[in-house]
Amino acid sequence: MRKISIFGATGSIGQNTIDLITRDMDSYDVVALTGGQNIAQLAKDARQLRADVAVTADPIRLQELRDALTGSDVEAAAGAEAIAEAAARPADWVMSAIVGAAGLRPGLVALEQGATLALANKESLVTAGALIMGTAARSKGHILPVDSEHSAVFQGLVGEDMDAVERIIITASGGAFRDWSLEDMAKATPEQASSHPNWNMGQRITIDSASMFNKALEVIETKEFFQCPHEMIEVLVHPESMVHALVGFSDGALMAHVGPPDMRHAIGYALHHPERRKLPVERLDLAKIGTLNFRTPDLKRYPALRLAHDVLQAGGHAGAVFNAAKEIALDGFIDHRVGFLQMAEVVEEVLDRLSGSQCLKIDEMTLDTVTETDHLARKTAREVIAELNR
Repeated sequence: MRKISIFGATGSIGQNTIDLITRDMDSYDVVALTGGQNIAQLAKDARQLRADVAVTADPIRLQELRDALTGSDVEAAAGAEAIAEAAARPADWVMSAIVGAAGLRPGLVALEQGATLALANKESLVTAGALIMGTAARSKGHILPVDSEHSAVFQGLVGEDMDAVERIIITASGGAFRDWSLEDMAKATPEQASSHPNWNMGQRITIDSASMFNKALEVIETKEFFQCPHEMIEVLVHPESMVHALVGFSDGALMAHVGPPDMRHAIGYALHHPERRKLPVERLDLAKIGTLNFRTPDLKRYPALRLAHDVLQAGGHAGAVFNAAKEIALDGFIDHRVGFLQMAEVVEEVLDRLSGSQCLKIDEMTLDTVTETDHLARKTAREVIAELNR
């Protein structure tokens, strides 16, 4: 029986993971589940999966979680230290699906135990790619990608020589505003940006999809995970969200991964790897679909993609600056203090202001240096937003 933990259990990735696990509960021993504000869901899942411990990120909600678990054998805990302690509990497979930079530390802790880390937390590789990959190599831990695009690339490379790869193409739906004018995008509201045409995701990642910041993060992830030159990475807008990625080889061949827009595919591939097992996902009827469309993204509409390549050229801790500034800019948009197109302006200004900072030039990347850079970038982003609102 495999010991597993799910960090970010109440989010969309966590819930899809639980959906797969509950179909074969006798195969798994659930060690830990963590969540945020949805205490009722966290407690329900912890009871159903008979988890050893359930942890909420919010210490104020601890008593509420304890009450919800009354009568069960599930331990209740709360706060960042409790999440790190849960990550240190022995597990064979750990889903890293906490949203934001908060997912970095528990992922590192799990890798240090030698676990297989199913990585859905984009920010881990974006902010600390060298640290994450180095920790996995040193501790004999393994990382399996759960983003649909990186899972697709990973699958496309099975049995292939990386030296024969010329291109890695990841696709983007274009999000809620893919057919809007720039003028209309400038006036877009958080409510409008929170509706995705293809995927069912949380608010923040859905807005990131509309701005292509989500794809920008994935460009950085691609470079860090597959250790390829950033010039090799391309993005195509693909409105149908069925071709998740393509790998181009030196003989001119393109290998495409095609599947329905259902995260259970990538999750299931990571959960059962190296086996490929039956999954409860739609089987595509290509004749019925008929046509798949692709187009080059307009960098004036999606400046985040340009900024991602700037970050990769800068190296060091630029990824941590980019991610932190993006998160603060997104907060500002949700709070109606920053316009939709201004989010990229905020991030670019923060990158410019910190371009000469010592934090980007530290030789050794550690959790402390990444955390310090993250804090500095957030502080700078708040200052930029305050200046915009004067």
